[in-house]
Amino acid sequence: MSNGLVWMLLALLFLSILPKSVVEGEFEQWCIADEQTPDEELQEAMDWACGGGGADCSKIQLNQPCYLPNTVIDHASYAFNNYYQKFKQKGGSCYFKGAAMTTELDPSHNSCHYEFVP
Repeated sequence: MSNGLVWMLLALLFLSILPKSVVEGEFEQWCIADEQTPDEELQEAMDWACGGGGADCSKIQLNQPCYLPNTVIDHASYAFNNYYQKFKQKGGSCYFKGAAMTTELDPSHNSCHYEFVP
């Protein structure tokens, strides 16, 4: 087998194992709470996101799909992501005074689906 063919096969193998979004040039990103941020700061940022920020936080209410686990960090992650996906095309960021960060790992779990908007 020639070196050119070997390199071509290796390149094809590499491309086949990359996530589809990487091959297309678009990375899927979600916004989640930074685990190093104190709960008080997460709560304050989440209150803004769910209030004046315009995020839809209905799914983190009692008896809703993203209520459990009932922790500030989990609820903040959902709220931050909802805000980010809703407003990223209009200049919204995943900053929240340093309380959040982006991830390429889908944070969805059980019946709780974290939205992604391309």
